Parts: sequence; structure tokens; C-alpha cells
Amino acid sequence: MTNASVQKANSDRANEKTALARAALGKDIRAKWDKFSEIEVGALRSEEQLVTQLIAKYSLDRPQAETEVKGVVNGRKL
Repeated sequence: MTNASVQKANSDRANEKTALARAALGKDIRAKWDKFSEIEVGALRSEEQLVTQLIAKYSLDRPQAETEVKGVVNGRKL
């Protein structure tokens, strides 16, 4: 294998791992908050967007929404 092909293989593996982690987080979000569609969860790009959506969909106050998001996201990236 050439250096370029090794780098591409490593990049492909990293992208796959990221996609799997994001899918798992999306599944956790939908399990906790069933008013979200798969498309809506897929469009989320930040914890702040999720907080805003929780406030709108579930009428939560901001501190409660932020606490709940931190518990589900638990350091993972959207």
C-alpha cells in the first residue's frame, strides 16, 4: 500500500466511526424525545440547536433543556 492509500483508508475508517457515533447519538435523542423526526435529528449541528428545539417542542425552560441535553449528549458531538 502506498502512503496515500493508507491515509485514505484511515480517513475512511475515521469517517465511518464518526457516522456510527452520530447515528447512535441520534438514536438516543429520538428515544428520549419522540417528537423529533429522523430528519430533524440529522439536521442538528449543535447542542444549542437541540436545546432550542426542546424549548419549542416540549415547552421546557432553558435551564431544564440544557441539563437534559447535557445528560443525553454526554460529551458526544452532534
